[in-house]
Amino acid sequence: MLKRLRSRATSWVMLSTDGQGFIPLTQERILYTSPPRTTLVLQTPNTYPGKTFSVNSNAGCVYLTNQRIVYVPASPTASLQSFQAPILNLHDSHVSAPFFGPNVWTAVLQPVPGGGIPPTHAVVEIKMTFKEGGAFDFHSNFERIKERLQQAVETARENGHMDGDGTDRGTGGGHDPLAGISMAAVHLDELPAYEEAAGAPSVPAAISTSPMSPTLPSAPTMRDSGIVVSSDDERNAKPSEERLHSETVRPPTGPPPGYEEVQRDSVAHELEQRLRRA
Repeated sequence: MLKRLRSRATSWVMLSTDGQGFIPLTQERILYTSPPRTTLVLQTPNTYPGKTFSVNSNAGCVYLTNQRIVYVPASPTASLQSFQAPILNLHDSHVSAPFFGPNVWTAVLQPVPGGGIPPTHAVVEIKMTFKEGGAFDFHSNFERIKERLQQAVETARENGHMDGDGTDRGTGGGHDPLAGISMAAVHLDELPAYEEAAGAPSVPAAISTSPMSPTLPSAPTMRDSGIVVSSDDERNAKPSEERLHSETVRPPTGPPPGYEEVQRDSVAHELEQRLRRA
């Protein structure tokens, strides 16, 4: 898509005579316009093994419509006078927010044959840096419009009004991949937030348990030993167990009861045995 980067032969980016903006297509609506210092980079992915392709603009405006994105550089060059791409030809779009520097919108573009990008490049990477903000607004609007177009394409296919997925593959003959869709019927605005209708019966609040309600017995629990013990018995047993664990075992400070008597009898018995042997 060099010089005037286009989607197909019937939809060049026609710039307005005053040099500000472009002339929309039939049934085309501009939904977002970026600040004038938005940059554009078109390049082959880093993993591409063949000859690389790259074109860029340091400043310009990007326009999001209900059919495509259009970029008009502030200072056109011989290699880039304008750029456009069908919305359904853009994939894997996301916004990167670095710690330092402006936000960057990135996507993978499936080029249209004959649009200016060498035919050897099946995909190219598009990066737009929003130096004056607006990347997330652009991205949210882009994703919303893309989703609505995909829904319209699916409905048209189910009704037999069109074939394909709406992607422009440059089949020639003036074929419009969205010819089976009425763009005027595609809902583009944000869906309204849900509001409870006036006079509608309200959902009753959850009934809280009254303090006077009887307390139901809790279900029995299973101990590791396999013995089923009711919760009440378990609660009653816990204090005694805690007391046993909390008590500290202290060593005895004196001889056990009857120790002296046993010791005396043992000595007497030993003397008696000695006297008998003598």
